[in-house]
Amino acid sequence: VQIRVTFYIHLAVYLVVNTLLVVINLSTSPGSIWFIWPMMGWGLAVLIHFLKVIVFPGGSVITEDLIQKEMEREA
Repeated sequence: VQIRVTFYIHLAVYLVVNTLLVVINLSTSPGSIWFIWPMMGWGLAVLIHFLKVIVFPGGSVITEDLIQKEMEREA
C-alpha cells in the first residue's frame, strides 16, 4: 500500500510541476516551446515507476525459488 502511495505522490507532483512549467513557458516565451523536454524526461521516470508499482508489483524477476534452484543445480 505504501509503495502505491509513493507512486501517486510522484504522479501528483509531476502533474503540478509540469503544469506550472507549461504556464511559465507559454507566458514568458510562447515562441520557444521548451516545457516538453523536462516533461518527457520526467514522464519516462513516472512511466517506469508506474510499471514497477502497478503493472509488475511483484518486484524483481529473480525470486528466492529461482536462486535456490540455481544453487542446487550448481552443487
